[in-house]
Amino acid sequence: MTEAYTVMTPTAALQEGETVQQSFYADRGTYWRDHAWLTAAAMALGMVALWLLGNPHVWTGAVGGLAAIAVRAGYLASDELKARWDLTDRRLLGPLGKDVALGDIAELRVLGSAVQIVTKGGDKHLMKYQKDRDATRQRIEAVMEGLAQ
Repeated sequence: MTEAYTVMTPTAALQEGETVQQSFYADRGTYWRDHAWLTAAAMALGMVALWLLGNPHVWTGAVGGLAAIAVRAGYLASDELKARWDLTDRRLLGPLGKDVALGDIAELRVLGSAVQIVTKGGDKHLMKYQKDRDATRQRIEAVMEGLAQ
C-alpha cells in the first residue's frame, strides 16, 4: 500500500499561492459518544433478534452487541482520531489522499457527527467525528461563497 493510503492527514501539496484556512480534526469525546450510542443500538438489536428467534438467553444479545462495538471502537480509534481535513482557499484536503476542489462540491450534508461532502461527480466523503458538525459545514460554505464572488 502506498503511504498516501495509510496517512490520516492530508498529503496533497499546496498549489502556488494556496493557503490553509482551517483544519478540522476528529474529536475524541465525539468519537466515544457516537460509539456509546452505537453500542446501545447494537445491544438492543441483538436482544430483539434473539427474542424474535425464541432464544431463551436474550441477554446474550446485549453481550454480543457490546463486545462487537467495543472491539470495533478500540481497533479503529488509533486511526480515526488522527484524521485531519484541511480547508484551503481552493480545496478540501483530507486523509487517505482525498482532494476535493471547492468548486466541485455539489452539496454538504450533516449525518450524525459527520459532514458529508458530495461532489458534482457523485463522489462522497465523510468528515467524521466533528465536535460541532454545523460549524464545520458553515465554515466550508463560507469559504465556498468567497470563492464564488
